[in-house]
Amino acid sequence: MKFLIIPDKFKGSLTAQEVSAAIEAGIGKALPDAESIIITASDGGDGFLNSVAENVNAEEAGEVTVDALGDSTFYGSFLFDRAAETAYIEMAVASGMANLPEEKRNPLHTTTLGTGILASTAISHGAKKIYVGLGGSATNDGGIGFAAALGYSFHDCDGNEIPLTGEGLSQLARIEYDKEGGQLEGIEFFAVNDVRNPLFGPEGAAYVYAPQKGASPEIVAQLDKGLRNLDTVVQSELGQSEANTPGAGAAGGLGYGLRVFCGAEFVSGVDFILSLSGIEEILSSGEIDCIITGEGKIDDQTAYGKLVDGVAKAGQRHRVPVYAICGSLQLTDTTTQELGLEDAIPIHSEGDDLSFTIKNAANLVEQKAEQLASRLAS
Repeated sequence: MKFLIIPDKFKGSLTAQEVSAAIEAGIGKALPDAESIIITASDGGDGFLNSVAENVNAEEAGEVTVDALGDSTFYGSFLFDRAAETAYIEMAVASGMANLPEEKRNPLHTTTLGTGILASTAISHGAKKIYVGLGGSATNDGGIGFAAALGYSFHDCDGNEIPLTGEGLSQLARIEYDKEGGQLEGIEFFAVNDVRNPLFGPEGAAYVYAPQKGASPEIVAQLDKGLRNLDTVVQSELGQSEANTPGAGAAGGLGYGLRVFCGAEFVSGVDFILSLSGIEEILSSGEIDCIITGEGKIDDQTAYGKLVDGVAKAGQRHRVPVYAICGSLQLTDTTTQELGLEDAIPIHSEGDDLSFTIKNAANLVEQKAEQLASRLAS
């Protein structure tokens, strides 16, 4: 048998590469003669650069930048395809939650400035196209930090520059762009993600995502008010109305900021990575007998732009069965068949402690893959 292995990460436990290795090992135990093709994928969030690196001939580049709090400097990297004049940036590298200790996470005080510095560096390297993978952010600044690194400045009603943070948004009254010193002329931006949330409101960036970034209910309300003010000022100063564009609320509003300040096109993360991977060509060969995908949690949201959903649809187009191995299975209103899966196999059992599953995730994935392969061979 010939397998195509293309899982997402198990967030907080295994990278996509580690999941793939465990699946391949399990298949090998059950079917020593089986062949496997591995594709490293991502939906545009954490692991975006790893996915790109597997599928694009790009070199690592970088610059000293700042973290999400704007006060710690470090070397941040991105990928640059010199021949195509194209850069790939993962916002979580500089502005991600994983870089901050839990006690310092507060989206009132975080900024996307560090990601903007990487974009500025990419432009200085000669990039004409910049893909920004959104996800894993610690921020809720509407993208003003990112824009500030590229020539914008943001002022209160007295003309003072505001903090480039979620807290600063409520003070915003005026936006300026330095046409001579700015770097945006002739540059194309692409926001890569599959989040569909608007900028503000009950389904917006603050209410849906800020609590997991350390925001209390009071802070969430303040952040949402700031995003509303940002949109009001942008409409007045720039004549743009993008707050309700699906994806505007991605990464604490960086999706919105890329759109209004940089003219970014929104690109589906799953479609983008799958296109780079050449999955259609692999499946059209007719040589693949089975696809195994997976992610940390399969639930009713999986159908909305997650990697598993994209892989399942690719399998359906080519009539190749798709199975998923996941950390936990929490479907309530959706069935595995409605997701386009033959089966979804969780590694976490209800009787087990979650910490045990996380600690032993690689071994458990390998065991489930071995059992699946044995079943398919019988």
